[in-house]
Amino acid sequence: MSHLDSAVKGFRSRYGADPDGVWQAPGRVNLIGEHTDYNDGFVLPLALPQATRVAAVRRDDGLLRLHSAQAAQVTEVEVARLGPGAVGGWAVYPAAVVWALGRAGHRVGGADLYVDSDVPVGAGLSSSAALECAVGLAYDDLYGLGLDRPGLALLAQRAENDFAGVPCGVMDQMASSCCTEGAALFLDTRDLSARQVPLDLAARGLVLLVVDTQVKHELADGAYAQRRAGCERAARLLGLAALRDLPYAELEAALEQLPAGELRSLTRHVVTEDARVERVVALLDGADGPESPGGPDGPGGPGGAAAGLRAVGPILTEGHASLRDDFAVSCAETDLVVAAANAAGALGARMTGGGFGGSVVVLAEEGAADGIADAVADAFAAEGWKSPRSFAAVPSAGARRLL
Repeated sequence: MSHLDSAVKGFRSRYGADPDGVWQAPGRVNLIGEHTDYNDGFVLPLALPQATRVAAVRRDDGLLRLHSAQAAQVTEVEVARLGPGAVGGWAVYPAAVVWALGRAGHRVGGADLYVDSDVPVGAGLSSSAALECAVGLAYDDLYGLGLDRPGLALLAQRAENDFAGVPCGVMDQMASSCCTEGAALFLDTRDLSARQVPLDLAARGLVLLVVDTQVKHELADGAYAQRRAGCERAARLLGLAALRDLPYAELEAALEQLPAGELRSLTRHVVTEDARVERVVALLDGADGPESPGGPDGPGGPGGAAAGLRAVGPILTEGHASLRDDFAVSCAETDLVVAAANAAGALGARMTGGGFGGSVVVLAEEGAADGIADAVADAFAAEGWKSPRSFAAVPSAGARRLL
């Protein structure tokens, strides 16, 4: 049964009628650019095939009913009574979107929503953003709101910040809303200017593995907020609107102006990570260029393009070291994935997402991917840890209507 058919069948089973439509938004994996989005910096995510689907019908009585195929409870709440704390559990995220639409001045009412998702929860792959964007897109159509995709992303971010209480940046929602098939999204989070950067790894004999450690440490939310506050404090001390405004060439001099310790480390990560994003984009742009006159192994030819893509690997590993040592958001499980994958022949690897568990991205030769995944699983078994899950990340389309 297709995902679309499953969503329609689930809606009929729960509500006894056909939905007005089915909308879908994907999870995302971030190739490079971690903890830069709330510093007005650069990110390079891609949408995943795994997605959240919302089957929905509009209601005229102001009642919002929420049901998920992945949860037992059904949540019912009057839209007029929505506010932070009004609902709990997974239902916080769809309720937050409806609330945020109202706060933004949109005249919205109730709906029956049935949610089904194959985005792993707690894996750092933005299951919450996928849910928010799918619900926002459904409401956009049900109520004729006329939202554009960046507007949808900003609204979903506002919902997560102000209703769900998660101080996230806008990267996850922009990726879920705006990515296109076969490309990564080069996003400037300050002004939301974006460019689709072609990412055809298979054509170069490469694969991007996502390794879900299946762990999420409890300190993640508080530690995330603490690091964001530290970045903002460092920017204020340096007289900057955001750390994005500190040029890489001036980093060392700026660090001397900050108190020794955490603020220096946070600043160093953000500034060097922005630079890493730009380096990776330059390599991807080169890989997508025309064949060079010098032959297939010239800088623009197939051989040179593949070599350029392979050069992304060490930048990923460099980024992981920064996240581990300067930003201190890695953990034993993600560190082990990176070490085991690289020891088994990966081109490079790094944790992706907020940290303290979640997933790791691994760039590998296509023929080596299975062996690398096995090596990581063996390393986990040696530690007595639950086996991680691995799958290939295929750049996929952003939010869209299915029915």
